Amino acid sequence: MNGFIAFTKKEFLEQIRSYKAVIMVSVLFLFGMTSPLLAKMMPDIFAQLTVQGITISMPEPTVLDAYGQFFKNMSQMGLIILLLVFNVILSQEVTRGTLVIFLAKGLSRSAVIMSKYLASLILWTVSYVLAAITDYGYTVYLFGNFSLPHLFFSLFCLWLFGAFLLAVLLLASTITSGNYGGLLLTAAVMMVLLIANVFPPLQKWNPVALASDNITLLTNAKTIGDMSATVWTTLLLIVLGLILSLLVFRKKKL
Repeated sequence: MNGFIAFTKKEFLEQIRSYKAVIMVSVLFLFGMTSPLLAKMMPDIFAQLTVQGITISMPEPTVLDAYGQFFKNMSQMGLIILLLVFNVILSQEVTRGTLVIFLAKGLSRSAVIMSKYLASLILWTVSYVLAAITDYGYTVYLFGNFSLPHLFFSLFCLWLFGAFLLAVLLLASTITSGNYGGLLLTAAVMMVLLIANVFPPLQKWNPVALASDNITLLTNAKTIGDMSATVWTTLLLIVLGLILSLLVFRKKKL
């Protein structure tokens, strides 16, 4: 247990020294701040544009537009930043051989996997919560007080999808070699899930729905009950991914 705590602290220090924490917090905070602002300004921006003398007009923006922009930014660029920041979550130390030193001192391989996942999950959580709070504050400031159905659950769904991506990336990094093998395999898994999401019978069980159905929750087109199967499936896949990571890493030659 002491080894697990010490290695987790080491991971946090590494996040600070390598500027991963600064990048994650800053970029996601920026998304949270600019999303409602961009939604508010969009009609004015389009009003200044003309196409062959035709003025483009847009309806008055609403709170739903602000959150639509937030979820669009977070589910696309936000998750890409997450993967890029942690793309060498395991492979870098394996390549450099630094993990051998910790293992020689008695640290278990299971502790390595769980420490890395916990540290990355905490950074994702802190960055995401800060972005969500900032977005909420600016939305209230620009649009006034509001109430949207299932807002907290919708935010939770996107956070859970990020946690799922980290589990997939960690498993992919234990399976592959090199600094970019894990990222490429994760991208391949995502491509398969995106293709599978085209088929309606599979959507209910597909983790991708957590990052694509956020607005449908806010408009009551879907309810929490409609997403419960997706949430439980994703939680199961996260646990399964961590178990497989432990099993593969125990047999991995360093």
